[in-house]
Amino acid sequence: MQNEDQVSSLETMRHSASHVMAEAVQSLFPDAKFGIGPSTDDGFYYDFELPRSLTPDDLGIIEKKMKESIKAKAAFTREEISKEEALKLFETQPYKIELINELEDETISIYKHGSFIDLCRGPHMETTKGIRAFKLLSIAGAYWRGDENRPMLQRIYGTAFESKDDLNEYLKKLEEIEARDHRRLIKQLDLISFHEEAGAGLAYWHPKGGRMRVLIEDYWRKLHYEGGYDIIFTPHIGRAHLWETSGHLDFYKDGMYSPMDIDGQDYYIKPMNCPFHIMIYKTKLRSYRELPLRWAELGTVYRYERSGTLHGLLRVRGFTQDDAHIVCTPEQTEDEILRVLDFSLNMLRGFGFEKFNVELSVRDPKTPDKYAGSDTMWQQAEGSLVRALEARDLPYERMEGEAVFYGPKIDVKIKDALGRSWQCSTIQFDFNLPDRFDMSYIAEDGKEHRPYMVHRALLGSLERFFGVLVEHYAGAFPVWLAPVQVVLIPIADRHVEHASQIADELKKDDIRVEVDGSNERMNHKIREAQMSKIPYMVIIGDAEVEDNTLSVRLRSGENLKDQTLETFKERLKSAVASRGTLL
Repeated sequence: MQNEDQVSSLETMRHSASHVMAEAVQSLFPDAKFGIGPSTDDGFYYDFELPRSLTPDDLGIIEKKMKESIKAKAAFTREEISKEEALKLFETQPYKIELINELEDETISIYKHGSFIDLCRGPHMETTKGIRAFKLLSIAGAYWRGDENRPMLQRIYGTAFESKDDLNEYLKKLEEIEARDHRRLIKQLDLISFHEEAGAGLAYWHPKGGRMRVLIEDYWRKLHYEGGYDIIFTPHIGRAHLWETSGHLDFYKDGMYSPMDIDGQDYYIKPMNCPFHIMIYKTKLRSYRELPLRWAELGTVYRYERSGTLHGLLRVRGFTQDDAHIVCTPEQTEDEILRVLDFSLNMLRGFGFEKFNVELSVRDPKTPDKYAGSDTMWQQAEGSLVRALEARDLPYERMEGEAVFYGPKIDVKIKDALGRSWQCSTIQFDFNLPDRFDMSYIAEDGKEHRPYMVHRALLGSLERFFGVLVEHYAGAFPVWLAPVQVVLIPIADRHVEHASQIADELKKDDIRVEVDGSNERMNHKIREAQMSKIPYMVIIGDAEVEDNTLSVRLRSGENLKDQTLETFKERLKSAVASRGTLL
């Protein structure tokens, strides 16, 4: 594990590499306009406006130029100049001029090395020779300052490490990430597609993807009913008044789709489920005896995400939240938070995730007036979250000032097979909506009191969670989740009828099975099944028909000969029951 000094040194090296890359680009394109070139968690990038589009072949040329600069051991030198001097120095660089004009300081730092000068606060290596092992990775488009209304620049991504061994290890990891990219696998496995011409950021679930979604949803519903939740359904649109009351039109309008006129009234497609759940709550006067209420919904919502931010299933415009709201008395909050934390971890473990990073987002104690709810409510809510985490001995990072204005929250991030963290479950207090919608209950004293409300999403959204599942398992799903668990492969046409009879027997036990009755050769059929990552391939030939046995080939490559149908069924049932990667 890297210590802080190593991280700082690596950041400095990567930042220096971004300048060396910019110098190389300038030598190839003297009229280039430069954006910014920071280091990142795993590398660096620089944004450019260039006279032509870059190609992958350009990366090799730029790398060669960078190696020349590194070999020259050019010194990085820092200089401070006045704002006026900076504006003159960068007068042909509109993006730098914009940044300079926003700086409040009258003295501005620049860095020079070789023939390249950049606006920069540093720090940098002493010389370019300090850049030990680097690689340019890719080219992408990036709007200037992330604003889709601003010019589209070309961004070159690269990485740098202390040694070639570290670099090679990282490049191998990138290859593994590429092999697991859900955008490629959902197409290869015929699970989900996107259709830009019909609407960006909207997922189309194919039969196999749909089958997996049903399995996920059925498991989700089963656990919720067992966990004391009720499942509800709410509309997809609501009048503007609803979103005005909730505050979404004041604070979230840019993330909502445009209104539609219905009978002269503005209606909005929902970006959230919460207001609808509150409308159900307010259909009658509630008593403390009814609380807590735990209402869950697989509610599809729509949010406007900028086109440049869309990314397969991980960032979409239409998605189904596994939403729930818990309405309870202040006295019930601690038990409910512990209960929902246990529920969340149990759900995630059911999908094969065992490692978690947990964050506790709390308000900034210096600005309590910026948050809804009283000090007492915040203290009680934060205390409930902390005690729940400590009761389950879960290490967590306290994020001061990261709470949203309406309440503190716990975020659970799952770690996948490559050790990457993915934001998943959120347990969020809300002191805002109960006030906005004037929610109340009759307490033991016979008076109306304001309930506490907890938002809770376990998987986050089905689309995003599905994308994470695909990458975690590289498409080789556990048997219980596999859309097709068994493919029967007849060697010749005369074996198709027997294969179909076996398929019928397996289906009686709810085993998802297909018969590949195509005219292709057996090896081709096996290869197709392997490409589809089907857990079990059963070969049916003359010997299997005569002996009434099964020749089973596992996805892992292992072969099981002379299996009886009953033995194979028991193996399948055990694999499904384990919910693991057992075959």
